[in-house]
Amino acid sequence: MLFWSKINKGATEGDEKLTAANKRLLTGIHRLQFEPLPRTKVHSSGMEKLPMMGRRIVLFPLPLLDYMNPMFQLAEILHAKGFSISIIHTNFNAPNPKNHIGFTFHPISDGLLASEASSLDLITLFDILNVKCVAPFRDRLSQMLSDALEEEPIACLITDGMLHFTQTVADSLKLPRLVLRTSNVSSLLAIAALPLLRQKGYLTVQDSQSELPVPELPPLKVKDIPSVRSSNSEAFFQLTTRVCKGIKASHGLIVNTFEELEDPAIAIVRQDFQIPVFAIGPFHKIIPASSSGLLTLDKSCIEWLNTQAPKSVLYVSFGSAAAIDEIEFGEIAWGLANSERPFLWVVWPGMVRGSKGSHPLPDGLTQMISGRAHIVKWAPQEDVLAHPATGGFWTHNGWNSTLESICEGVPMICLPFIADQMSNARYVTDVWNVGLRLEGKLERGEIAMTIRGLMSEKEGKEMRERAAFFKEKANLCLEEGGSSYKSLESLASHISSF
Repeated sequence: MLFWSKINKGATEGDEKLTAANKRLLTGIHRLQFEPLPRTKVHSSGMEKLPMMGRRIVLFPLPLLDYMNPMFQLAEILHAKGFSISIIHTNFNAPNPKNHIGFTFHPISDGLLASEASSLDLITLFDILNVKCVAPFRDRLSQMLSDALEEEPIACLITDGMLHFTQTVADSLKLPRLVLRTSNVSSLLAIAALPLLRQKGYLTVQDSQSELPVPELPPLKVKDIPSVRSSNSEAFFQLTTRVCKGIKASHGLIVNTFEELEDPAIAIVRQDFQIPVFAIGPFHKIIPASSSGLLTLDKSCIEWLNTQAPKSVLYVSFGSAAAIDEIEFGEIAWGLANSERPFLWVVWPGMVRGSKGSHPLPDGLTQMISGRAHIVKWAPQEDVLAHPATGGFWTHNGWNSTLESICEGVPMICLPFIADQMSNARYVTDVWNVGLRLEGKLERGEIAMTIRGLMSEKEGKEMRERAAFFKEKANLCLEEGGSSYKSLESLASHISSF
């Protein structure tokens, strides 16, 4: 019996040997060998516009920056394949239609209170959206389907996996639903395994056992099991259970990854979820991310990078959701300064807990880093990672950031905070071998040593070579006949068949 089938039914046995699915995953992981590839041209980021197919696709993004960007990239990709695009969106974090010419936009009321919209508890926010959006979403989609009878037929609905209620709505309206997973496939296996891991007691182990391996999910350790800081851990478990159920009931899963990076995990999902899986990434290599309007890009950092030596700069960004305390901020700042390496640091307003604006640097630091540091509120990350001066990336390991770094051949320092970031970091360090991980309490001396190791020492050089290998793979998969190229063709055909 396959491991993932046991998860679906709820395993009751205690200690079990690795199942066939685990062995396939292990075999696939160990098959990822570093070997030279022939040089190839960088894939064009544009796509030739095709004639409209007379079919419309409705997309509904989760209204948070890291989830919206991939959804809009997917929308642009499908638009370039000839489909018309309609976007249903909440009033909360509403996108700017001016950034997406050719799309139609349909706002719905999300019913969020000001306190709910500003909540740092993401699980609570997700649960509220999955309740309060049901009626307005169903009414809007029903009206769009009615209008389409006289205009352009709607082929399908594509929603973020976290918006699990949309599967029930789609079923009631007899509209095929596909799911976009904005994280990677390997982390999906981890959240699908949570019922079994919970039953076996992994979710309640003491901190002293956090380094223990999880044989059911190689190469993860106990501390890598997805979790979110929430006032209600049971809510997180229930949310992930509903997400997986909704994915399995859908007409297909779209993922921003590529076969050469995650082939073992993709094979397991295809077999055990019993739905089509379309690995068509990396999205940003097909269609560059357009500005969501939620954060203003500071492009002065590109001018600063132009003055730096090749591969000399450490880029530091922890995404738009991670929050650190004032002590951690100070240790990070002094660690960067003491590394004696040039760095570009994104410090967005609110990144430090309790701070509403940009947090000031510790006393005495500004003069110390003068001339070799540049600090911005938000950066054009794709451009930064592609810049010749960028030699390393200190990241929270959200999937967008991790994939963008891999695709530009930039090795990483991993500082995961929540959810899939934990498993992403483990794959970066232990499977793909393109990064170092900061463990435990942040301490300036350890930070400085890790930065020097990545940027200057032999270990960092070897990681940079492996990262270049995956960069080449990412470019090849998008060429005609490549894995993502063929998967995108299959996705277009799949949608057209509805």
